[in-house]
Amino acid sequence: MTALPRQDVAGSGVPAPPVPRVRAPWSARPASVTEDLEQVHRWMQAPHVAEFWKQAWPMERWRAELERQAAGDHSLPVMLDFEGAPVAYLEVYRVVRDRLAGHYPERPYDLGVHVAIGELGRTGRGLGRALLREVAEGLLAADPRCTRVVAEPDARNAPSLRAFTAAGFRTVGPITLSDKSATLLVYPRSEEDLP
Repeated sequence: MTALPRQDVAGSGVPAPPVPRVRAPWSARPASVTEDLEQVHRWMQAPHVAEFWKQAWPMERWRAELERQAAGDHSLPVMLDFEGAPVAYLEVYRVVRDRLAGHYPERPYDLGVHVAIGELGRTGRGLGRALLREVAEGLLAADPRCTRVVAEPDARNAPSLRAFTAAGFRTVGPITLSDKSATLLVYPRSEEDLP
């Protein structure tokens, strides 16, 4: 779910979000317009993704979106593979540069993640739980200064909320964003890092 970057001093000096350092059989890499545009576009048209992402855009708009993200330091589009096959599109973002800033006591290096498992047949079988845990651990490994990975799925998305909590994310509470009522979830590096 794309958000415009927050323009303030809070994020200055904080690096762009990293690619998660995931372990085999997972692999992650920045999404590329030349390699991934058609796949991302197709996934975003899938009803189970479109319902909550609300980005079933034309291909050219997705091209512009991937290029915009790749050129900035707010969010990073990422492709996640499992056993060599693409399974998810991620957007990893810096909370201090995001609309989520101010909705909880964020820290400068907090990372947020949006996740779309593109193939409906890959959902509902525990893959999402494993994926979310691997991504959270991979982000903490990629940025030692990051102490929390957060997510804010739509509060109506019960399967997503179950997967996040089963993966070790902790429910902080409800938040209201401009386009949705969401549930704030945190995956802390340690218990002391919970908000």
